[in-house]
Amino acid sequence: MPSFPHPDITTLDALADLLRTHPDRLYLRWSRGPDTDLNHAGRSLDDLTGVPLPGLSATSLAVEDWWQDRPLRLWVARRLYDYCHLRRDKAPGIHPWILTGTETGRGPDNEPLLTDARPLARISPDVIAQAEHEITHQPGTWGPLRRTGRP
Repeated sequence: MPSFPHPDITTLDALADLLRTHPDRLYLRWSRGPDTDLNHAGRSLDDLTGVPLPGLSATSLAVEDWWQDRPLRLWVARRLYDYCHLRRDKAPGIHPWILTGTETGRGPDNEPLLTDARPLARISPDVIAQAEHEITHQPGTWGPLRRTGRP
């Protein structure tokens, strides 16, 4: 794995702090990591059709205006939690990492597709556990964005 400019992210607060310093340019990606992704020409595949996409699929961490002044820690927890099922449902070795890049389009789930991907930091498993704890202690019911089979 290439060296990351930042140390591993080990807390939700550290992830929120990183987002504060790059409010509109950070993305979250679940994969085997940048070495694997960049060795595949920096392109994702549509799981359903196998069509190569024109960039890496990622999730924007940019805070939306409707979030207003709510806690940034909760925002990043939700963004992590939304796709935490991927570490179980995809191949072994899937983990989240933070990157920047240039948006080149949208994928089949309306996710940003990035070119010129630059890895910034890995996210430790402890942060995923913190995100799950944060979300499960909210008053509403949130579930990860998970498809459970064909209709």
